Amino acid sequence: QVQLVESGGGLVQAGASLTLSCVASGSSFSKYAMGWFRQAPGKEREFVALMGWSGGLESYADSVKGRFTISTDNAKSTVYLQLNSVKPGDTAVYYCAALSRIQSVPDARDANYWGQGTQVTVSL
Repeated sequence: QVQLVESGGGLVQAGASLTLSCVASGSSFSKYAMGWFRQAPGKEREFVALMGWSGGLESYADSVKGRFTISTDNAKSTVYLQLNSVKPGDTAVYYCAALSRIQSVPDARDANYWGQGTQVTVSL
């Protein structure tokens, strides 16, 4: 079992920055790739960013490339998502996930474990 706990969401204005954190615990969590997904009201959960604990496998959705950065801190068992230049379209619940299967575009159906989610709301 792997447990994931996100934090760091909130209400911010367009153009601002914030950092989301996801602390992983449990058995063998380091064998999974770590991803961030998001889900806006009425929409499907979509891929945002992915990284392995070794720093490899780094990838981003086109919609966030150049604005968001994923990183890991192995000593703290924590995955971060740095959000810069946020837009109202980034408003969603952001979820941390552990994935054992990686596709060219990571799919939410491939996640083995999920965190509880953290709300990010971007106002004009």
